[in-house]
Amino acid sequence: MMSKTLIVLLGPTGVGKTDLSLNLAEYYKCPILSCDSRQLYRQLVIGTAAPTPEQMSRIKHYFVGTLDITDYYSAALYEENALKLMENLFLTHDTLLMTGGSMMYIDAVCNGIDILPTVSEEIRTATLEKYRNEGLDAICEELKKLDPVFYNQVDLKNPKRVIHALEICYMTERPYSELRTNTKKKRPFDILKIGLRREREELYQRINNRVDEMIKEGLVEEARNVYEHREMNSLNTVGYKEIFKYLSGEWDLDFSIEKIKRNTRVYSRKQMTWFKRDSEINWFYPEEKEQIISFIDSKLYGKK
Repeated sequence: MMSKTLIVLLGPTGVGKTDLSLNLAEYYKCPILSCDSRQLYRQLVIGTAAPTPEQMSRIKHYFVGTLDITDYYSAALYEENALKLMENLFLTHDTLLMTGGSMMYIDAVCNGIDILPTVSEEIRTATLEKYRNEGLDAICEELKKLDPVFYNQVDLKNPKRVIHALEICYMTERPYSELRTNTKKKRPFDILKIGLRREREELYQRINNRVDEMIKEGLVEEARNVYEHREMNSLNTVGYKEIFKYLSGEWDLDFSIEKIKRNTRVYSRKQMTWFKRDSEINWFYPEEKEQIISFIDSKLYGKK
């Protein structure tokens, strides 16, 4: 009997994952599991380049438009939900396809993440208030006192990571670093990672063009519709943050658009830096569809 296999199609934003994922899903007759941490939210369609209704009608998608922007979600919850779903889907499919560019979500499914306690609403609220009232430097100093080891490892310019570590410290009364084992978990299925790449200038041009298209499709209005919730973590993302600056009168629209393009390009570099550390990824260019299918077939059907 053929082993169960999860194909993971990954790559930086704007590289062309969506079109190829549809082709692969049709070829292997399987659904698509999105691992995009923002396409989960039903109000964020244009700014996340979510699959269109036509694309969703072609192939069954999961984890697209299933949450409200006020809902709490995390990589740990995604790992739990995705594994449970795959257990059911593998009953009727030998192959499944997961696609997206959210690095933490991909790692959560492929490698597992440490089991940490659920943070209480009281601690989450108090920590967020501390950040809002006292600023990033203050919460970094607090982390330095409670967990100097993680303080020296974390990106101190990333408030989300600092806040999460502090929440765990408060919740457990132990350093966050003591609870992180980074032990890879064994999965009851094989994992085959396909990475898509483009030459940098080509990727940057695609990103610029896609931002222009999002503006034409109504990104400003979409951001205006969720503006009152702009402090939610779900909206702490490129595309919306810059438009919020325009809506608040801090920036003009042209400047906001240029900042979206720049920040998206920066994010794509961060994605590639993260992915390049993973030796399990098999890299292709998006136009190499036949080569990709041949490669996957050799891995799937070459198994005895």
